[in-house]
Amino acid sequence: MSGSSDDPSFLPSVQILHLKKIAQNGGADDRWKVVLSDGNRFLSGMCATQLNIKVNSGEIAQFGIINVNEFLVNTLPSGQKIVIVLRCELVQNPGSRIGNPVDITKAGNVGSAQAQPSGGVGGGAQPMYGKVESAGNPYGGGGSNPYGSRGNSGGMGMSGQGSSNPVIRTNASSQSFTPISGLNMYSNRWVIRAKITNKSEIRTWSNAKGEGSLFSVVVLDSSGTDVKCTFFKEAVDKFYNLLEEGRVYTFSGGRLKVANMQYNTCKSQFEITFDQNSEIHLQDDAEDIQESYDFVKIAALSEMEPSGFVDILAVVKHVSDPAVIVSKKSGKEMTKCELTIQDDSGADVRLTVWGDLAANAQTKFANSPIVAFKRARISDYGGRSLSGSGCSVNPTIPQANQLRQWWADNGSNTQARSLSSAGGGARGADPFEQRKTVSSIKEEQLGYNEKPDWLSFKATITFLKKDKAGDEGAWYTACFNSGDPCKNMFKATQTSDGFFHCDKCQQTHEKCVRRFIFSGTVADDTSTSWVSVFNEQAESMFNGVKADELYEKIAEGDRDSYDSTFAKASCTEWIIKCKVKQEHVGDESRVKTSIVSLTPIDYAAESRNLLAALGV
Repeated sequence: MSGSSDDPSFLPSVQILHLKKIAQNGGADDRWKVVLSDGNRFLSGMCATQLNIKVNSGEIAQFGIINVNEFLVNTLPSGQKIVIVLRCELVQNPGSRIGNPVDITKAGNVGSAQAQPSGGVGGGAQPMYGKVESAGNPYGGGGSNPYGSRGNSGGMGMSGQGSSNPVIRTNASSQSFTPISGLNMYSNRWVIRAKITNKSEIRTWSNAKGEGSLFSVVVLDSSGTDVKCTFFKEAVDKFYNLLEEGRVYTFSGGRLKVANMQYNTCKSQFEITFDQNSEIHLQDDAEDIQESYDFVKIAALSEMEPSGFVDILAVVKHVSDPAVIVSKKSGKEMTKCELTIQDDSGADVRLTVWGDLAANAQTKFANSPIVAFKRARISDYGGRSLSGSGCSVNPTIPQANQLRQWWADNGSNTQARSLSSAGGGARGADPFEQRKTVSSIKEEQLGYNEKPDWLSFKATITFLKKDKAGDEGAWYTACFNSGDPCKNMFKATQTSDGFFHCDKCQQTHEKCVRRFIFSGTVADDTSTSWVSVFNEQAESMFNGVKADELYEKIAEGDRDSYDSTFAKASCTEWIIKCKVKQEHVGDESRVKTSIVSLTPIDYAAESRNLLAALGV
């Protein structure tokens, strides 16, 4: 048996003489040792972990004859060579050993085989390790492969000329590259050629072990597989300014680790870490590397499980103002921007982008471009919403041209069903088919779980509790500081000199900001429930009237304006989303229902949904 894994045309057929499971520690994936034979010689090898499913199903089993479609050869410190089978397919299983093969390490000359006259089964393909000098072919003919030829000659290069690299691809300049899909933990001598599709900002960290910086890129090669690459410390200084999105580079000298797929959206099962000793070189031609997508229609998102990933092709029809929030986990500021995207399925959805992409969103997504979003994460936070960072604006793909034509013809005037509202987060109303009734709060015992329960229903506001002790209205005085950490939300107490002091930021201001807070009742044809109403929802209910405006009216002696504002909101109908949570006050516990969003009813859309539900 002879040949080289550097020759991608060499596709040997061998028999599995022995298959043994190797014990692993720490919950690692099972490993399987194999002994492979061509009928004349045998050698030891390993199955890559991606073949475990075939072993467990019985497709890969003792005495099975397999076509080896992809493999690599590794050299151990002792000099012994072992074959790592990466991809294979079963031909048949005769149920017993074929021939009397001998150990390749004791078989004498294992150099390159010379072509033999055709004969026997399969014609002229040679055994994997070289010329058979004495035993002959037990299947007849002069030295032909007893398992048949697949039109290839040559072999695995076990005579010292072999390579320990994975299966390779060659570009026009004859330089050999490893496809990202062929990367594995058994070899570190690889070079990949790939295009950067996404590049992150530089992030810093500081903990008990030290401090440093990092950034990451996602790279894609011509095999259609992408992988996440991370650079630390000195590698940040060396490579950050060198690497640009959309450019093609060769990468080598990185270390592989198994990816955490909970946070990794790439196709590769690995991640790569590069240091300052890694080698990266710019390439000129990028035409052979094209992003591949598996697009899902927006309307289908309501039927999909949250936490999954999808590719979406859509028109960006609205871009909100970028906002800076503070991460609850890290305490650091993060820039976010919410996009409303729509396709020709009759639905739109909110998609949140982050970081530099969010900061530049209003420029990047101006004029309703067609955008392909790669591996956006699905969330049920507010009906359905998406979060993503990898995207291509106005991609040159047929589906984009079709969507652009639809939008230009009449799509921009189409009334879309929103899967998530502009309120953000859990405030989005649920789709029509997911709505419940007011009676569901008690019937389904909502609010008694560890986490809050959420529900949407169509209901009428029947009562609003607007009166408070004294002349104050239905609000509280909040800190005048609009920045961190207060953001006009935390209570400020009026001091004896007329100023307002905030315990959160420990500042005293001459003024305050008043924010609505009151309770009321809502009802549908099944039940009535008390609800709590907060500032944003009250402003929606009052058509944008703010608490400070009503305070000024009362201060001027115009109490009627205050009363009429609440009266106008009574007996109005809304799509209401609520959070239901059990609260403990002293020794008592009670279930509190709070309104988190109010959506005006689109009666035309509501009628269509009702007719569809009735099957009309």
